[in-house]
Amino acid sequence: MVVMINACQNLEQIKGSFKLVIDPRRIREKMVMHQIESRGITDNDLLRAMRTVPRHLFVDEALQSQAYEDHPLPIGHGQTISQPYIVALMTSILEVRPGMKVLEIGTGSGYQGAVLAEMGADVYTVERIKPLYQKARRLFSEMKYHYIKTKLDDGTMGWPENAPFERILVTAGGPDVPEPLMEQLTDPGILVIPVGETRRSQVLLKVTLEQGNINKERMGSVAFVDLVGKFGW
Repeated sequence: MVVMINACQNLEQIKGSFKLVIDPRRIREKMVMHQIESRGITDNDLLRAMRTVPRHLFVDEALQSQAYEDHPLPIGHGQTISQPYIVALMTSILEVRPGMKVLEIGTGSGYQGAVLAEMGADVYTVERIKPLYQKARRLFSEMKYHYIKTKLDDGTMGWPENAPFERILVTAGGPDVPEPLMEQLTDPGILVIPVGETRRSQVLLKVTLEQGNINKERMGSVAFVDLVGKFGW
């Protein structure tokens, strides 16, 4: 019996030593250096935000050891948290500056919204799946992101009562740019969205509105979950 107790005590000591060795701040620093800066992203506010936000808290406990790896992870209900580089790329293309009013379509895990908030943006985020919406709200509250506004609704309709927005970020792939989102974008303004003729295969678009003119720039191939709603799939 004494041996069993000592074995358990030793196991607890070993677990404790692992907690001391695994430092999320150091892992985030490596993530930023090797996955983001090395691929040419230089926005200092963005890099600082991604060094700050504890990404592992936005995934299930069983997946937390993979949270900072270079791939997406499931968050339930057929949705994913995008790989760190894609989060950084889309945010960089959005050209966010402190104080900007930003609409995010697809709250998901809440990680992207937290990164935008850490950059000083005034964040409005819409999610259609109730359990994800509720979980993200709890996380925002626990992490003291009280100023992030959340809504449970069809994201393709935007958030008209709080429009217009200087920046709009869509974190799911649709067949085209939803008309309501363009109507809720300021002039000048930028909207970033994955768009494709088939599901799960899109081109990342940077849509710029300036003096009434719309310019669409292709920023590379991506693969996102479906944008579901009246103006989506």
